Amino acid sequence: MENMRYEYPATRPVTRRAHVGVVGSGDLEVLLSPSDSGQAEVVINTSVDGYGHVWKSVLDRFFQRYDGAAKIELNDFGATPGVVMLRLSEAAELSDEPSDGDAA
Repeated sequence: MENMRYEYPATRPVTRRAHVGVVGSGDLEVLLSPSDSGQAEVVINTSVDGYGHVWKSVLDRFFQRYDGAAKIELNDFGATPGVVMLRLSEAAELSDEPSDGDAA
């Protein structure tokens, strides 16, 4: 099992949590929550060792357009880069949706 940590600059506070995906054969779970640091903080827990350069590439691409100050935990069991990008995008979209109590 490999664990990695990354930080990215952020310009927008995140106020809602999001949870997408599941940890299972070939899939990925993403837990997104507000960050107190004003940055995006990413922790990756993966069952597949030796792919740090691929993770970094996918995250760099994602954070070129995502500016939220969020703590993101990725629990991976062999997801492809496409699934990683999909799950990250889903979590970001969910965290940006107004809650039932927010004004539309």
